[in-house]
Amino acid sequence: MPESTKISAVKNVSALDAIEVGPRPQYPIESVDNALRILLLLGDRSELRLTEVADYLGVASSTAHRLLAMLHYRGFVRQDSRSKAYVPGTTLTGVAFSILQKFDVRQTLRPFLEQLNDETGETVHVATLDGTTVRFIDAIESPKAVRVASRLGRSMPANCTSTGKAMLAFLPEERLHQLYPADELPVLTENSISSRTALERELAGIRRRGYATSSEESEEGVSSVSVAFPADRSALRLSFNTAMPVSRVRRTEIKRIAEMMIATVERAAALLH
Repeated sequence: MPESTKISAVKNVSALDAIEVGPRPQYPIESVDNALRILLLLGDRSELRLTEVADYLGVASSTAHRLLAMLHYRGFVRQDSRSKAYVPGTTLTGVAFSILQKFDVRQTLRPFLEQLNDETGETVHVATLDGTTVRFIDAIESPKAVRVASRLGRSMPANCTSTGKAMLAFLPEERLHQLYPADELPVLTENSISSRTALERELAGIRRRGYATSSEESEEGVSSVSVAFPADRSALRLSFNTAMPVSRVRRTEIKRIAEMMIATVERAAALLH
């Protein structure tokens, strides 16, 4: 590890150790404090190694292992089968998602969603990325008789949706490979992207264009366009999505909607910074 990286890591750890929101308890429980410090560290890093945790806590590797094992048991962390590193577990991401849902991100973005719905006349969504899953957290349906139904509250494989692809496109390659260690991917239709190799080619195109598209990849008869929010604007990875029946899709219309959504995301993201 370069010296500058080491110094940065030390500063980050020091900043984490300085976090004391409430009064110090009269009878602190060291094991509980250490488990919470691991979660704080995990919030600052994409993954944790056993030795890194032991060094951070100043404990033996066996002690660090027992703490991680308990967090693993409760689903707050999981261990990558290939790298053996510890990453956020489903319980931790679920708790974070539940808390963030109660914040005002949906309220903040609602006027922009309404504007997109008015301008496109199609069903629009706000979605977030949770590992390899897309969760739709807000939606407004098209007023047209033939329309795409709202996906509010639904979860879908990220590689099968334009929404997921838009957010995956801006993950570091290392993180993408952690999420998809094998080349084979889950599919929802015969048009879904079924391999990591094909997904990476698709993501490269999305980065160039600035938006993602899908044609019957998540559901027959449905096409969509999605634009992701800059990763530094919110604790959540977010994306706007416009979904329409395949029968109404034209290439020029897709481009027009995409340009409209990019401009809308830029305005909305400014409020989340």
